[in-house]
Amino acid sequence: MAIELSDDGRYVVIHEDICIGCGICVRKCPFKAISIVNLPDELEKNVIHRYGENMFKLYNLPMIRPGKIMGIIGRNGSGKTTSVKILSGLLKPNLGRYNNPPEWDEIIKAFRGTEIQNYLKKLADGKIKAVVKIQYVEIAKRMLKGRVGELLKKADERGLYREIVEALGLKHLSDRKIAELSGGELQKFLVAAVLLKDADSYFFDEPCSYLDIRERLRVARAIREFIDVSKKYVAVIEHDLMILDYISDQISAIFGEPGVYGIVSKPYGTRAGINNYLEGYLPAENMRIRREPIIFKITVSQQQQSTEEYPIVKWTDMTKKYVSSGFILRVEGGEIYPGEVLGVLGPNGIGKTTFVKILAGILIPDEGDVIISVEKISVKPQELSPKIFPEETVAANLRRASPEAVNPMSWIYVELIRKLGLNKMMERRVDELSGGELQKLAVAVALATPADLYLLDEPSAYLDIEERLAIAKVIRRIIEEKRKTALVVEHDLMLQNFVANRIMVFKGIPGKEGYTTSPLDISTGFNELLKELDITVRRDPQTGRPRVNKPGSYLDRYQKSIGQYYLPEIVPEK
Repeated sequence: MAIELSDDGRYVVIHEDICIGCGICVRKCPFKAISIVNLPDELEKNVIHRYGENMFKLYNLPMIRPGKIMGIIGRNGSGKTTSVKILSGLLKPNLGRYNNPPEWDEIIKAFRGTEIQNYLKKLADGKIKAVVKIQYVEIAKRMLKGRVGELLKKADERGLYREIVEALGLKHLSDRKIAELSGGELQKFLVAAVLLKDADSYFFDEPCSYLDIRERLRVARAIREFIDVSKKYVAVIEHDLMILDYISDQISAIFGEPGVYGIVSKPYGTRAGINNYLEGYLPAENMRIRREPIIFKITVSQQQQSTEEYPIVKWTDMTKKYVSSGFILRVEGGEIYPGEVLGVLGPNGIGKTTFVKILAGILIPDEGDVIISVEKISVKPQELSPKIFPEETVAANLRRASPEAVNPMSWIYVELIRKLGLNKMMERRVDELSGGELQKLAVAVALATPADLYLLDEPSAYLDIEERLAIAKVIRRIIEEKRKTALVVEHDLMLQNFVANRIMVFKGIPGKEGYTTSPLDISTGFNELLKELDITVRRDPQTGRPRVNKPGSYLDRYQKSIGQYYLPEIVPEK
């Protein structure tokens, strides 16, 4: 029998050498936590690493090279971080032989005839020093003690402390303790620490999580400015396609079955690589990786909102001041209607989360009033920890939100739970989940909860493009079909473009004062935000996705000349 219980009856044993994945075994896992996939035999010659029997397998490696920043795109659990660990020397590839790992000579010989052979030989000989910006920034709070300035000065091997701190806007944080930093501040601190190292290879694993669009571009510029790309190896893993497009020279897509196996594609040009990934077909591999393409079709004319109904939420001009820090938020009056998604954009530390807490009733404004005409409100908070979940397991928390969330026949299960991969971790304890898994659970619980008003604070952090799209589609379906209302605080402009009907743009001085006008239409709101940032955005003619124009390019100069920093219509490539 291919699948049977262990001798003590506690877990299932899969006999991989004889299992053919027929799907008819009596003792198959009811939660689909076990995936049985048949792969072509010829693929096995490209296996790079395997964690153990019946565990994840990685095929191929990204072909990093000096002179090109390699962008890596792919689903969570597909092998992006594993690839970085191997290329940085943190993980020695075993070529699939987890019981009898090969030595470096055999590993290097296996890559004979490829560009990666010389790199791995230098890595094995200790001639390459690599540094990695870790994926989950929360680890820094647990592992590091001290103040920002002190730690960065200790990390400085290039004598660039002042320049990098200035470029990343960290000067005002130099006396702050690591434990006191927000997610976005931790992110910039870790990026700075990596840039200060004198290394041959630099790897950045999701450097833009928790950062607003201004800070994301600041990080992207700093990476290009302070690393001599012509002589160094640089790779960036990022789910924000606008930033990945902006920073990368080449793209490698990693596809496969998350948590089961991942295959690294050949390198593509930046635009072609991202577009091929979104279309779900990789021409160099002649491989279809997705059934349907991801196309961003929303235009301003499709997003006009009727205001004939009575608003779900209405607020007057409001003011909120924090006595301890002196921060003050001023909000101009506005409203949100049934069937509408209101997007919220702006820098970190400018009052967006404060605004959400006022609407949720957690904070009371010093001046002004909020009128909410519904009782059921579902909130997805910005900062996550296992403590916010009342139940012990994933399944119990989802069931508490709604029985439909654990019903395989319900649309919320099919469209959200399964696409976020939560169906494979139903019996996992919440305190065992990673930061990304906690994020997915928090989003799923918030959207599965029956409510009239949904307040979602940064729902896309750590999520890949498919997961972000799944969330966007569920939000649209809940809001449009059930005539509910949502407010989404989100830094990913592409997600906001996809999901929002109107936009609120927060401005001011982070940490000191913030202000915002009434909700604006998408075009006006985006244009106002991007004009302040001095950034122009166009739409790709093939996929419709927003793309940041290179400073000084033809389209950048043209859009600025006509005062259109955000063009919702598709502009032909020059």
